[in-house]
Amino acid sequence: MLSRVFQLVKIARKLSTSGAVNTINQLYNLPLVVNIFFKIISIGSETKASNEDKQPGEKLCLALEGMGTTFIKLGQFLATRPDIIGENLAKDLEKLQDKLPAFDTYEAKKIIQKEVGDNQFKNIVELSEPIAAASIAQVHIAKIKYDSSEKEVAIKILRPDIEKLFNEELDALMLFAYIVENTISKAKRLKLVEVVHLLREITNIEMDLRFEAAAANELYENTKSDKGFNVPKIYWNYTSKKVLTLDRVNGVSIREQDKLKASGIDLKILAENLIQHFLKQAVRDGFFHGDMHQGNLFVDKSGNIVPVDFGIMGRLDKNNRKYLAEILYGFIQRDYVKVADVHFQAGLVPQNASRDEFAQALRSVGEPIFGQSIKDISGGNLLAQLFEITEKFNMQTQTPLLLLQKTMVVVEGVARKLYPETNIWEVSRPVLEDWLKSIKSPKSTIDSAINTSAEIFKRIPEFPDLMDKASYALQLLAEGKLNLSQGTNKNLELEQMQLKNFRNNIIIGFFGIVIIILLVF
Repeated sequence: MLSRVFQLVKIARKLSTSGAVNTINQLYNLPLVVNIFFKIISIGSETKASNEDKQPGEKLCLALEGMGTTFIKLGQFLATRPDIIGENLAKDLEKLQDKLPAFDTYEAKKIIQKEVGDNQFKNIVELSEPIAAASIAQVHIAKIKYDSSEKEVAIKILRPDIEKLFNEELDALMLFAYIVENTISKAKRLKLVEVVHLLREITNIEMDLRFEAAAANELYENTKSDKGFNVPKIYWNYTSKKVLTLDRVNGVSIREQDKLKASGIDLKILAENLIQHFLKQAVRDGFFHGDMHQGNLFVDKSGNIVPVDFGIMGRLDKNNRKYLAEILYGFIQRDYVKVADVHFQAGLVPQNASRDEFAQALRSVGEPIFGQSIKDISGGNLLAQLFEITEKFNMQTQTPLLLLQKTMVVVEGVARKLYPETNIWEVSRPVLEDWLKSIKSPKSTIDSAINTSAEIFKRIPEFPDLMDKASYALQLLAEGKLNLSQGTNKNLELEQMQLKNFRNNIIIGFFGIVIIILLVF
C-alpha cells in the first residue's frame, strides 16, 4: 500500500506541473485545502506554461496528453460521462489525441516472438516500422506465410510493461479518489472510486488483445453477408494477449473525400450505407462498433466500408433493441403516446408515473426537433434529449444505450460530412421497419412461444425448490435482513474495504508513534 502513496505523490506532481490542476481550478473552483496541497507538492519543479489563448477544456486535453497513457484513458472515459463532468467538458475531452511516440521495432519483434512462439515467428517474412502509435499499442505492417502464400497483415502490439504501469497509476488514483470522497462532502455524489474502478475494468479488457480479436471476429460473422461492409479477418495463430494480427486494410480513409470521388465512389450512397450498417448492427445483431469515427473507417476500391480498432464495442439485449427501434420509429411517426407506451411496457418508467404527462414530456422533445428541416435532425441528439427527460421520471439510464447514443452522433456526423443532404430518418426507416416486422412476424411469435414453453418444461422439476427459495427470500425481506438495493460488484466492495483498512492502519500507526514519543520524552 505504501507504493500507492509514493505513486500518488508522483501523480500529484504530474497534475500540478502539467497545468491540469490550474485548468480544473478554472472550471470547478477547487477547495483551498486542495490548492494548497498541490502548491506544496509541486515545490522544486517547474510548472508548464498554459496556453492562455485556449479554452479550459482544450488546455485540460493538452495537459492530460502530456501526462501519458493512464490520463489519456481517464480523459477518454470521462468524455463518456457528461453526467459527472458536464456536457461542455465532455465534448472537449472527446478531442483527446491518443498518440504517443512509437517504441523500437527491435522491441516489437521480441514481443511478437515471445507471444506467438518461434515456429510462427519464422513465418513472418517482413515487419515494417510502426505506422501508428497510440497510448496502449502500436501497429506494424507485415507479410506472413499463410496457406502456401504470402499475406499482407497489420500487427497490433501492446507497449512493453503497459499493464503494470497502468495498474500502478490506477492504484494511486483509487487512493486519491477515496481520500477526496472522504474529505470533501460535495465530491461524494461524483462516485470517484466507482469511476476509477470502472476505468480499470474497461481498460484491462482493452489491454488483452484476445478480447479485441474476439470482438472483431463476432462482428465479422454478423456482417459477412452484408453488402458494402467488410470486417478484416483475424489470424488467430498470430494473435495472443499482447499481439493482434488481422488483414491489412487496403483502402482510403473515409475522411479523404477528394480521393474517394476520384476513385468513383458515390458519397451519397456511402453516407447512407454507413448509417444503415450501424443500425443493422445495433437493432438486428445487438452488437455494434462503438468507436466509428473517421480515423477508424476506410473505404476499399469497391466502395465497401472497412472498420478498424475493435477495442470499444457496444452490446444491446433484445429488450433494449426492441426499445430502441420502437422509440426511433415512434418519433419518426411523431406518435408520442406510442413512444410513452413502449417505455411503460418495458418497465423503464415507474408504473406510478403519469402516462399522459410522460407523453407530453416526449412531445416537448420531439416537436421542436421536427420544426427543423428533417434532414438536419440527429437521431443521436434526439436520444440524448430523451434520456434527459426520462431522468425526470426516475428512469434508470442504461449504459449500453448511452454508448449507442454517443456512437450514433458520431456516425451521423461522419455521414453528413460525406453528404450534407443526408436525410438520417429516411435512411433509417427501412432498417427499423424491417426489424420491427421481423420480431412481430408470425414465425417470430411462434419461435418465441416454443422457446418459452421449452424453458418452462425444463424448469418444472425445479419448481418446488424455487418456491421454497422464494418463500425464504420473502421472509428475509419481511424481517429486514435482505437489502435489494445493494450493489453486487464484489471487486469494487473489496477495493473499498482495502482502502478503509489502509486508512485505519495509518490512524493506528500515527497514534502508536504519538504514544511512543510521550513515553520516551
